This record gives sequence, C-alpha cells and structure tokens, in this order.
Amino acid sequence: MAMGRPVRLVLDASLLLEPSATGEAAAALRPGVEALLRRLRYSNLTVAICYVESMSTNESGFLEKVASSHSFGYMPLLTKSGNCSPNESILEWSRTSSCFYVTSRADKGLISELQNHNWRVVSVGKEYNIEVPGVLNVGMLQELLLTLATLIKREIGGSSVLVIGYVMKQSREEDFARRGAFPIYPNKDGLIFVPLSFELPLSSQLQEVDMVLHKITDEIVKIDPNCSIDFPKGILFSAGMSEIIRFVEERPDFCIIDPFKNIYPLLDRLQIQNILVRLKELGTEGKPKLRAPYSLKVDNFHDGELDKHLTEANLSFPLIVKPQVACGVADAHNMALVFQIEELSNLGVPLPAVLQEYVDHGSKIFKFYVIGDKVFHAVRNSMPNASFLKSSSGGEPLTFNSLKTLPVATKEQQLQTRVQDSKSVDADLVEEAAKFLKGLLGLTIFGFDVVVQEGTGDHVIVDLNYLPSFKEVPDSEAVPAFWDGIRQTYELKRAKAQT
Repeated sequence: MAMGRPVRLVLDASLLLEPSATGEAAAALRPGVEALLRRLRYSNLTVAICYVESMSTNESGFLEKVASSHSFGYMPLLTKSGNCSPNESILEWSRTSSCFYVTSRADKGLISELQNHNWRVVSVGKEYNIEVPGVLNVGMLQELLLTLATLIKREIGGSSVLVIGYVMKQSREEDFARRGAFPIYPNKDGLIFVPLSFELPLSSQLQEVDMVLHKITDEIVKIDPNCSIDFPKGILFSAGMSEIIRFVEERPDFCIIDPFKNIYPLLDRLQIQNILVRLKELGTEGKPKLRAPYSLKVDNFHDGELDKHLTEANLSFPLIVKPQVACGVADAHNMALVFQIEELSNLGVPLPAVLQEYVDHGSKIFKFYVIGDKVFHAVRNSMPNASFLKSSSGGEPLTFNSLKTLPVATKEQQLQTRVQDSKSVDADLVEEAAKFLKGLLGLTIFGFDVVVQEGTGDHVIVDLNYLPSFKEVPDSEAVPAFWDGIRQTYELKRAKAQT
C-alpha cells in the first residue's frame, strides 16, 4: 500500500447489531458500538456499513438510520444460493484505496473473495474467530481502533507515522474530534490519533503507541487540598491513569504530551501565582506593565491579623476569593467576590484559599493560547467593573462558578465602561510573555487569561491552564498548530534521547 492512498473501512452489520435482539422494535447496537461510530465519523476514513439482503426490514431500516446519522455509506451484500458476495463497486474500491473489512461473521466465501481483491479483513469477538489465512482476529470491540491504527501505520505510512494514544473525558474528546483534530488516517504531520481504553490492559496498548496525549486532570478521583504545594502527593487518580503514570515513570524515554511534573504546578493557584510573579523578569521598557495579580493565601477567614496581611500583600477590597486547588475537584471553580472583610466570615469557598485583587478591566478578557510554537488570542466578554457588581450585590458577597455562572457585563454596562476591543491589549508584549511562560512551564499546549487594568493599562495575567479547548481560535489555524506542536515535541524528545 502506498502512502497517500485513501482508506476505506466497511463495517459488517454483524459487528454492530446486538445479536440477542428480537421482535419488530428490538433492533439495537452492541455495547460500545456507538462510541466506535462516533469516533469513526471524524476519523478521516471513508466508512460504510454493509448488510446482507436477507436482513429483516426492521434491522435494515435501523442500520440505515445509524449510517445516515454518522454520514457513513450504506450498502447491501449480494446473496446467491445462500452465500454472500460483495458487489462490483466494493471490489472496485481496492483499485484506488486501501480497504479494510471488519466483521463478526464467519463467511469464509465472502472473506476469501475480498482478500482476492486485496482487502484486509479483521474479525472482532472471541466467539467469532475466523480460521482463514490472513484474517486478523481481535477479541473485543475496544481493540479495533488501535488495531486499525497500527495496520494503517505499517501498511501505509511506515515509521514516519506516529500513533498518538489519548486520554481525556468524553466531552473534551468529542470537541477535539468534531474539529478534525483526531484523524485515524495520517494527517499532514503523519499523526494518527486513537483513544486508550481503560477496559483493556494498558501495558499492551501503550507498547503500540508512539506517544500519549492526556488531560491528566480529567482523571483525578480525589484530591487533598492540604497537600497542594506538594502535588502529586495527595492526589488520587483513576486506576487507568495511575497505570499510565507508572508506565511512563518506568520508561523515561517514552514521550507524553506533556510531562506530568510540568502540569502539577497548574493544579495549585498559589504555585500559579509564584510562576506569574516571575513575569517581572521580562524587560518591558516602553511597554505596558505586565504582571501577576496581587494575592494572598489564607487558611482561615477568621484570622485576626488579616487586615495587616492584606496591606502587606498590596491588596484592598473588592477581592476575588478562589480555592487554592485550581482544578480536578468539583468545587475548584466555586469563587466569590467580596466587598468588605466582614463578608469573609461565612463564605462557602473551600479552604485553603487565595485572595486575589479584582482588576477593573472594562468587561473584556483576552484568552491567549500557546499551541506548539504558535500563540493565538481571542476576546471574550467578562465580568463588569466592581462598582456595577457592588450595586447589584445587595450587601452580600457575590458567589459564582467560574465555569458555569460567571457574571458577565450587560450591554449597557459595557457601553458605560467604554468597552475595550482587541486593540487595547499589547499582543506583542503578551506573546513575549507567552514564550517566557512556555520556557518556564515546559508545556506544549497551555492557555492563560489577560485583563487590561483600567486607568493604569497594566496587563495582568490572572490564570494559567493546561490543554485548553482553544475553541475561540479558528479550526483552520488551531488544528494544524496542534498537530505541529505534537510532532515537534516528539522530535525534540527523540533527539534528546539520542544524545
């Protein structure tokens, strides 16, 4: 098979339908099939579902809807004297494409005919092992994507193609996949992306992939906030993630995006603050001041010397109160805006916490994304100035979840504060800061938020996070940068291993 040939994948109905389903309304997919089809939809493979002509109308109609909903082809297999055979169009595909047929049915005649036309056949299911030379048998449906990836790498791309195994929550995976970021056919950088399954032995999967892309925080089960400065001490990860961590620790030459130790500081807002304070090392002569927000760690809201500590930290009300643990737990994003010290007494924000200055910023926040060696930014509406928030607070602290219920300025408030636009941020200055932070963090993909302080023009970086969605960046720019960054990290890791 030559590199550049398209890949066609045909899924036999036997692989997809629940065999125990009976009755007119009982057609259903096997467990795990929906996840498989969802991933194949954005795989950059040409996919079709085939069925035998003798299939019941109920099952055929059900499968046709499934195929249509995933933008797959749908075609019958010919039936002659009780035997199935592919139609001419299926056989013709192998002239111009690399073709794979996946089944859970032991139809030796059909399989032999396909093989005679250079099709690769994969059988799924231990009970359906097909004893035909050249048929690759895999035990579970969850093994299929990695099996296809390794076949495509070996037969189409060779050693230049990298198989990237990824681990992240489903919603994040779907967001990346919909944007075309997770192809199974090699992309322009020679990358194939496949999910790692915690339902299968991980050691064998990890030996088949060249690199692991992960969002480790998606796999945190429990976290002890009192250990935050010593992360990963005090963090309990899922069993699957723990196994990956052990695997990587035992093989220092194995490549991951990105090293776990480089990510742990971003789980702790106090450590984030310590990183951002180093921005003062950047020379900004003739440019706006670039800085971290003023902040203070508190273990107790009833500290009798809190006033003194606030003054020493250059802090005054209003203040944002944030949990010190930045992510990985349910209440990490539960915050409050307080306008006077008395409002801290019954605050529900988890301790230990970080008190951070509230920067009036004209209701605009600038989202910066570092993806490989590229820096992108976008503008989003944000919280209004403190005076508007205080007038609507009713004398109470304003509580919110920064991922869900962030109070955003109204159009009237934006007009009253003379809304800033993207020209109000010094993009060159912040891009310089992005490169500086990249060097400090040692990360391939991360994001941070910038607000421009009204009056002073200070550029204040208020947050850092790993592997953000960068959904504000057009796919045509973000996805190629994402691929390039992964390839560059792999090449750098390999070069270091050889020296």
